[in-house]
Amino acid sequence: MDVKNIKDPLFLKDLNNEQLNDLANDIRQFIIQSVSRTGGHLSSNLGIVELTIALHYVFNSPTDKIFFDVGHQAYVHKILTGRANEFDTLRKYHGLSGFQKRCESPHDVWEAGHSSTALSAAVAMAVARDLNHDSYHVVPVIGDGAMVGGESLEALNHLGSIENKVIIILNDNQMAITKSIGGFNNFLSTIRLSDTYHHFKDDYKNALSKGKIGTFIYQISKSIKDFIKHGLIDDTIFEDFGIDYLGPVDGHNISELIRVFNIAKISDKSVVVHVITKKGKGYLPAENDKAGKWHGTEPFNISDGSSKTSPSSKISWSQVLADHVEKWMEKDKDIVAITPAMINGSALQSIFQHYPQRSFDVGIAEEHALTFTAGLSISRKKPFISVYSSFIQRAYDQINHDITRMNLPCLIAVDRAGIVGSDGPTHHGVFDLSILTPLPHIVIFAPKDAKEAKLYINTVFMNFYHPYVVRIPRGKVENCILNLNDTIQIGSWTIEGVKENYDITIICYGDNVDRILTLQQQSFKIRVVNARFIKPLDQNILKSVMNDDKPVIVYETDLKLGSLGEHIASFCNDYGISKKFKHIAIDDHYSPQGSLDDIYREEKIDLDSVLQCCKEVLHEERKN
Repeated sequence: MDVKNIKDPLFLKDLNNEQLNDLANDIRQFIIQSVSRTGGHLSSNLGIVELTIALHYVFNSPTDKIFFDVGHQAYVHKILTGRANEFDTLRKYHGLSGFQKRCESPHDVWEAGHSSTALSAAVAMAVARDLNHDSYHVVPVIGDGAMVGGESLEALNHLGSIENKVIIILNDNQMAITKSIGGFNNFLSTIRLSDTYHHFKDDYKNALSKGKIGTFIYQISKSIKDFIKHGLIDDTIFEDFGIDYLGPVDGHNISELIRVFNIAKISDKSVVVHVITKKGKGYLPAENDKAGKWHGTEPFNISDGSSKTSPSSKISWSQVLADHVEKWMEKDKDIVAITPAMINGSALQSIFQHYPQRSFDVGIAEEHALTFTAGLSISRKKPFISVYSSFIQRAYDQINHDITRMNLPCLIAVDRAGIVGSDGPTHHGVFDLSILTPLPHIVIFAPKDAKEAKLYINTVFMNFYHPYVVRIPRGKVENCILNLNDTIQIGSWTIEGVKENYDITIICYGDNVDRILTLQQQSFKIRVVNARFIKPLDQNILKSVMNDDKPVIVYETDLKLGSLGEHIASFCNDYGISKKFKHIAIDDHYSPQGSLDDIYREEKIDLDSVLQCCKEVLHEERKN
């Protein structure tokens, strides 16, 4: 079947089981072909094909509310709701989102990008449905990794105390992004292996359901069933919450999925349907992936899984930090590493391999991760934690209340800072400065290159007195060799490029420093200030620059509100400096998805816009 001809999911109800399985194969091949060209989330979508087909077969979207936690695994849902023709634009500028998007389709009833929000939304939708006297099913799909998130457990606790029905589909692929960890995963493993109980339960029900007497006996025999059940398997955690449980179910058996979903549909109370799926199913490299490489991928060659991206001598910023921290872990036995389910994304594989007793993956649990960091610090350890900028938002209170308030020393790597590109507004790391800068005791550093990053790490571990932040972008950088003795002065800025006979000064930080240095023009000369410490400010250089008679531009690729530019303005006000400066940054809105070039142009933070601003400022200066 040509999946590009699909307009809506209603046609599914006219297909038999063989046709549904053929459709699953067609969709799987379409996803492999499409993502090989555009990049995107591959393995999670390959693993959920039959499950999504069965959902749309049994339920009636968009009347029934089918949605996916995080949303990156909604490609099959998008295809079945008539968007296959747009997949060539997947994750591109003004193209099809890689996540659910309410503006794209009425079938996208919720949107997210972060984990563990679906159950809270589902409980609310069910409550609103019943208050409005409406009639529809609420069907969130959530992975085993996301189910352990604190918000998910809070929602389960609430759902178990009310009578508003939700049908929860637990997509258990034992992976999350990488292999799932923790007690909840062990609990699911117990259920997966408990075939004895589940086969006995089915046989028992089938035998007693024959005839009126048998049905009556079955209906009154809950105590007998519970007695038998407790001899073979403990109550599931869901039943302890007061929520019914069905499963485990083979997530690649469409007829069985349809049967069980129909049972859940007629249940009179909330129910969890536990579905076992194979992440990456249908594409062997993704099926065999244990490290999470195929969770999200760049364009690739289908034949062998090799990348279509040209190899580079550069390494990721994440790798720069991880490699240097690992050297320090060899030297200092008190250093420990923490990540909330981002071992691969934060390039921590080697640290976890060589120092398993001092490395902790706490799962998708940012709040716990940061307070765990605080507890280690207060117990005389030196914690290093790496968290994506867009995810650190989830742990603001823990950083504020549990770390900076007590001035507990730690090193926090804020990874993927700034505009990140195709993942879009839920993943852009443009809010962390606004969140973190106001916190007392904190030191925030944005290196321009690998050398500065390593100098800062050395300085932190040799002067472990405060909460320290190192802020790094997505992307790659030239690596360098640096010993562990070289340090950097906390709060120091540097002057880069032209130091004399300049016409204008641009203050910037991070990898923007080298970008701005490429702007040197014959008609005017730019002095570049590397404001590598966002906090504390280098007051000496700042006073010198702001008391200079040359015009000043503060250039940032982050949100304007709460930015370095705003703190410079406050500084000038405090010290009675009347100089005005031009501030280039992102205005008060969410930035779109797309390439960095596309987004920078839209936000007017690209180099052409900076150059134009320089010309306008200099023209105005000469007029006066």
